[in-house]
Amino acid sequence: MTKTAEQILELVVKAADDKQAEEIIALDMKGVSLLADYFVVTHGNNERQIDAITNAIKDSVEKNDVEIRKIEGKEGGKWILIDLGEVIVHLFNEEEREFYQLERLWTDADYVDVSEWIEQ
Repeated sequence: MTKTAEQILELVVKAADDKQAEEIIALDMKGVSLLADYFVVTHGNNERQIDAITNAIKDSVEKNDVEIRKIEGKEGGKWILIDLGEVIVHLFNEEEREFYQLERLWTDADYVDVSEWIEQ
């Protein structure tokens, strides 16, 4: 069964949170960008954690029959982009996230409340 963009977003957020991704935010890109319905921006503390987050997202969406269109930037682990069609994940190391500040580039986009999917 095909997953909605919201269901894919939930899978991504839960998988990232499961591997202790930092400051997970989701931006509602509908009406702002033709690229995707949602952008997820988060970061890991080191290359090993970033790999674990990437693999957790990959495993979760594959298990749920969501097509991974592309994963870029895996080597070096500074900025990983996971294209899931309606949802695009931007996974950074902390320094790169600070530098690029993607959230600030998309000020027209509303934040999506993902708190119910994140364990406190």
